[in-house]
Amino acid sequence: MQGSATDPHAPAGHRRARRTAGAVASAALLLPLLGAAPYGSTEEASSTRLQDAFASAAADYHVPQSVLLGVSYLQSRWDTHGGAPSVTGGYGPMHLTDARTALADTAALHHSEGTEDARGDSSRAALLPDTKVPDNGELPARLKTLAKAAQLTGLSAEQLRDDAATNVKGGAALLAAAQKDLGEPLSEDPADWYGAVARFSGADDSATAATYANDVYDVIRDGEQRTTDTGQQVALAAQPGLAPDPAPLRRAGLRTVSADGTECPATVSCEWIPAPYSEFGDGDYGNHDLGDRPASQSIKYIVIHDTEGQWEGVLNLIKDPTYVSWNYTLRSTDGHIAQHVKAKDVAWHAGNWYVNAKSIGLEHEGFLAAPDAWYTEEMYRASARLVKYLSKKYGIPLDRQHILGHDNVPGPTTSTIPGMHTDPGPYWDWQHYFTLLGHPFHGVPASKGSGKGGGGLVTVLPEFAENQPVYTGCVTKGEPCAAHGSSEVRLYSLPDETSPLIKDIGLRPTGADSTIDVNDVGSRVSTGQRYAVADRDGDWTAIWYLGQKAWFKNPKGQPTAVTSFGLVVTPKAGLTEVPVYGRAYPEKEAYPAGVPVQAVSPLPYKLLAGQKYAAGDKVPGEYFYAPTFDTTPHRVVIGKDMYYEIQFGHRVEFVRAADVDLVPSAS
Repeated sequence: MQGSATDPHAPAGHRRARRTAGAVASAALLLPLLGAAPYGSTEEASSTRLQDAFASAAADYHVPQSVLLGVSYLQSRWDTHGGAPSVTGGYGPMHLTDARTALADTAALHHSEGTEDARGDSSRAALLPDTKVPDNGELPARLKTLAKAAQLTGLSAEQLRDDAATNVKGGAALLAAAQKDLGEPLSEDPADWYGAVARFSGADDSATAATYANDVYDVIRDGEQRTTDTGQQVALAAQPGLAPDPAPLRRAGLRTVSADGTECPATVSCEWIPAPYSEFGDGDYGNHDLGDRPASQSIKYIVIHDTEGQWEGVLNLIKDPTYVSWNYTLRSTDGHIAQHVKAKDVAWHAGNWYVNAKSIGLEHEGFLAAPDAWYTEEMYRASARLVKYLSKKYGIPLDRQHILGHDNVPGPTTSTIPGMHTDPGPYWDWQHYFTLLGHPFHGVPASKGSGKGGGGLVTVLPEFAENQPVYTGCVTKGEPCAAHGSSEVRLYSLPDETSPLIKDIGLRPTGADSTIDVNDVGSRVSTGQRYAVADRDGDWTAIWYLGQKAWFKNPKGQPTAVTSFGLVVTPKAGLTEVPVYGRAYPEKEAYPAGVPVQAVSPLPYKLLAGQKYAAGDKVPGEYFYAPTFDTTPHRVVIGKDMYYEIQFGHRVEFVRAADVDLVPSAS
């Protein structure tokens, strides 16, 4: 158990910038939260029904309204998600869970699908595990709170799932029951409810429960207000002096989890569940490589994944020595973290050995192709704290060229491109995530970058909730997915939504068109990514993308990208085209005796004369040779040939520094 886990004043990290929720919500912030703000009109009455529901449920079950609002914010940010379940089967503003019903058909972890070799090292035989997520058996109590709420309230499960006000009543009933179970009074003072809030998390260990309660009380101390996904204005007044008593939690009888050996910040709950390093068969071993990072090689990436499976099944897989590996798994319901592979070692998770050798992989409990399955606020916050900790410890910049989605990792060779994975997908909220990291994306005045590349770059930045491009293939191939907010913006060959989408010859060597399938990343860009501007036409902006001029709709009234500045690469004078690479490997002269030379294989893409691409780090060619269980022959080979990482398409790629010039983006 971590020492600060029971400290109710543990820092919560940077909070998302709050949007103004209108006059009614602002007025509500001035009230002592004994009730909702008074109606001023029929329209205001309609938009404050959810606030009223919190007030009513708090009064009915004798729970302080601030506690009820704080818990709900940590679960759903007060959204209803159209009545659809979260990734762990949670429904409504209070995230009441009915996982057996909600997730009955979700079985396979994404690593088991497709053709990606998670290790991504062409010097070894491809690793294509066919392991399936095992049956989880009986669900833990945290995944079936809806049934208990139905029992406590006498309301039907259907009502609790489908009606937001009823859902809030169910949450209030659960909190009141937890308070009584702890032998505590139904006090009007929110400081007296720490133990019940911790129990509401559903965590079975004291550290996770305490971390969750600390976060709820941080929300209450800071206050929150926002307009929900159904247009409801909800407000929670700040109570900065609130100091809850953690003593009831110590009497709750939860198990103690040791954080010994983990590499996690003290502000999260973390335990060590190791991936096995064992030898089996004829020279086979798994499921990661022992290393000496960062002494022998830098750690420069953090890769964000989703599990495509439930927590218990995923943890069973990481214990399988014949399977692949990653460094951390994060649980949706309460943000609990399990570490599996030390940062000094190399996990097999990204499908590109160059990226694996220089990255840390985080798996988040979730499902890419379930548009209405939402991640909890608590998981986003736990993940952001972990990433900030790793960023500081290993000097990893907090930007989209270093914090990658699995869908941004390049295929290392031409043949691997079609099999590369596409998680966490278009429904991961990158803007909210980077706001929690303390590095929100924003534009700059074009004049600011004058002489420094101002105006020559854009940062992709749609408003997540309002940006709802149509995707297909979430449930049935070719059928539309449910409407949902998205971090991604679609690209066209002309400034016209009826024109063909941008082609990706790596994904489709025959030249076939890109599609709007939820897993097709060939013609779309993602929040936080930066691209060089190629042209403008009214409400449309063109960028250089995969060697082509790619157009996206970018109206002034609802922009999907904002002005940025920085450096770009462009082919050296006299070169008509420059090869593009999926990995930055050394030149052949750099390899010592006994280490096989790895091919510097260009991809089918070309960076053409006159085109520009946002530049990331300048790095030497590097290869980690680790083909054996015995680490004695392992070597890190570093060459003299230098590369620039660039934002070339949806995925990052590399170009040789000798082939390009680095220039300001507006030059």
